[in-house]
Amino acid sequence: MKASKPQKVTVGNVTVKIYARVNKVQGKNYQNFEVADYSSGARRLRSFSDNAEAVAEARKIALLLAAGETTAAQMRNPDAASYGRAVELLRPTGVSLEIAAGHFAEAFKILHGDRIVLAAQEFARRHAVNRTKMTVRAVADEMIAIKTSRGASEHSIGDMKWRLDNVAKAFAVNIDSVTTGDVQKWLDGMKGSPRSVLNFRRITGTLFAFAESRGYIAKGENPVTATEKISARNNLAVEIYTPDELEKVFAGAHESFRIIIALGAFAGLRSAEIERLDWSEIDLAGNMIEVKAEKTKTASRRLVPILPVLKAWLEPKAKKSGPVWKHSHPFFHERQREAAAGAGLKEWKQNGLRHSFISYRLAQVQNAPQVALEAGNSPQMIFANYREVVKPEAAERWFAVIPEKIKAALKAKKKPAPDVSTNRQST
Repeated sequence: MKASKPQKVTVGNVTVKIYARVNKVQGKNYQNFEVADYSSGARRLRSFSDNAEAVAEARKIALLLAAGETTAAQMRNPDAASYGRAVELLRPTGVSLEIAAGHFAEAFKILHGDRIVLAAQEFARRHAVNRTKMTVRAVADEMIAIKTSRGASEHSIGDMKWRLDNVAKAFAVNIDSVTTGDVQKWLDGMKGSPRSVLNFRRITGTLFAFAESRGYIAKGENPVTATEKISARNNLAVEIYTPDELEKVFAGAHESFRIIIALGAFAGLRSAEIERLDWSEIDLAGNMIEVKAEKTKTASRRLVPILPVLKAWLEPKAKKSGPVWKHSHPFFHERQREAAAGAGLKEWKQNGLRHSFISYRLAQVQNAPQVALEAGNSPQMIFANYREVVKPEAAERWFAVIPEKIKAALKAKKKPAPDVSTNRQST
């Protein structure tokens, strides 16, 4: 029987022929379709019992040969289809199948399994290409501006600026590049009391939370969250000044800062309370300072007696109204450091004047509830932390530290200094 003309499947300039054959097996005729495959360089016939299957294989070979993929053309249908699909998926990337396979194998090894898509998604989340790049300094400035516009107190803004200035100097980089390790190392190297370090950790965490809420860092990527928690327990031994140190602190301080020192040493006011204090709240005639609720740590109004020693410091500078401290919060700390240096001390004792007042006042009046009212603390806190810290003799010396000019005037008149150590006013 004369052989029929081969069926042709053409793609581009590639043509693959299909030959129809009839094979006789055990007396029966079976039709067979053979696809001529030249993808290996030599002619090879692939047999199919179904013409449609033969045409599909011929088309696949023609497509791959036309695309230059001779390796895939030599594969059987399942493998070739997979190979062809892989090539098509990679075509937009410009990456060859070999390179892609190598990268996948390396990623598989690093991730201990097929997690490459998850890893890519996590990387994209942390390093979004469309994320606005912001420095720590810029984010700090933005946060301060927003807090100010929302009516935060001047003292609160001042404290925030001072602390964030330190944060911005420590991390002069884009905020999304700061890691937990970076923050931990900075906190570990910080000098100061546990309370001071805790406060810096808190404001830094607030800054990164602000950045997170505005998309400057990825959600859940606040680096401060995983840093070591800092303990600043209130039952740690308090640090106070001696009467001799107090005299040196007064001598080493700038003249304008001496009444600030006096308010801490002889009234026990907190630094924040002093910075918010107005002269109109100091009643020298009535010997009383009103610390308003909105200016206290505990949001509770209290009246603090003006002891004679404090009155001696305040009277020469007294005014009817106006802020007692006119300058910024950072400058307040600068004056503290200046006074400590002038006194020959290594550093300013954190809350040292307030702690000293409570300790010496308790030794003087022997009345924890009274001192608690004056200081704005609980009697339990006073009794637990300040009992037997100093002796009455030291208290007498503490409350006799008066201005040098007054001391000189008293000496010139040859009159004994007024007894200012036994005032037992109660609130």
